[in-house]
Amino acid sequence: MKQLYPAVVDQQSFSRPLLDWFADHARDLPWRRTYDPYQVWISEVMLQQTQMDRAVGYFQRWTSKFPDVHALAAASEDTVLAAWEGLGYYTRARNLLRAARFVVDNLSGILPRDHATWLSLPGVGPYTAAAVCAIAYNQPHAVVDANVSRVLARVLDLDTPVKERAAASFIAKQALTLTPPGQARNFSQALMELGALVCLPRRPRCSSCPLHDVCEARRLDIVLERPVPAKAVTFIPIDVATGVLMARGLIYIQKRPATGVWAGLWEFPGGTIEGTETPEQTLVREYLEETGFVINNLRKLMVVRHGYTKYRVALHCYCCRLTDDRPQPPPILTAAQEYRWVRPETLDQFAFPAGHRKLIDLTLTTREMPCRG
Repeated sequence: MKQLYPAVVDQQSFSRPLLDWFADHARDLPWRRTYDPYQVWISEVMLQQTQMDRAVGYFQRWTSKFPDVHALAAASEDTVLAAWEGLGYYTRARNLLRAARFVVDNLSGILPRDHATWLSLPGVGPYTAAAVCAIAYNQPHAVVDANVSRVLARVLDLDTPVKERAAASFIAKQALTLTPPGQARNFSQALMELGALVCLPRRPRCSSCPLHDVCEARRLDIVLERPVPAKAVTFIPIDVATGVLMARGLIYIQKRPATGVWAGLWEFPGGTIEGTETPEQTLVREYLEETGFVINNLRKLMVVRHGYTKYRVALHCYCCRLTDDRPQPPPILTAAQEYRWVRPETLDQFAFPAGHRKLIDLTLTTREMPCRG
């Protein structure tokens, strides 16, 4: 039987050149200036599913608005979601708020120092707990993200997909074994930094890599074959219609239920195109079902394409009007928990799903604003 993990590397041979490289090449990131636990926590949650360049800007705006755990705990959910908009996976923002309130209510507003207590906070999983403990407190924990997995899969010639349970467990054990005593903070960051800047997925810069001499994949000339790819994901196409309803200079928006997809975000009504329906027919039906409003005068704006999880969405976007432009009774909400009529210039104050935000940015913030006419 083929050995699953054939390569072995000495801790000193691995960690010494890596730490020397990090001392010379570490990026100047705002949370690295003080290693404040709150800032490290926020940065690590933001960096999940978000590239570094975008995360830094969000981090700076977030910490300006919520400079510490007390400020975050005191904020409303709508304010937090609006600050998070664009990062996606809004459950992360809600969990940050829940955890902050838990810390203020139960831990005297002091973020924990130990791994077990971090794991007890709402929304905090093994990765985040390990990252905060290692980076903020310099405690020995394995911090394994996609960059770390890629580096170790290449150095150790890991011949199975890194997300498989056995491989993931092996990588975590190796990351901890290779961590020099008292160097967890720098080692963890160095390993992630190397994967982000040098050990790249498609164009690795092997000639610049401090681990060049100990990398088994480089020695075997199979760097681009590691990590072993996982099974390809099959994406599901969905066609959806949505409509921006304007009356008397105001735009109708509604807030999604507290559970389910995009929970608690604001949206323009609409839904999935069914059977042989046209997008226009879908939109008229959805408005009637979701609000009781009868709409007409539909005018197509664009098709916004975006993806989330396993879906690829084509969002057919329209302007629309009420059949009767006189003051209307309140909507009958069947798919939302709240509604508002708002001025177009205030839409930035509300958190929308990505597709709807693209629609806002491309049409509703322009001077011409097609829905106004």
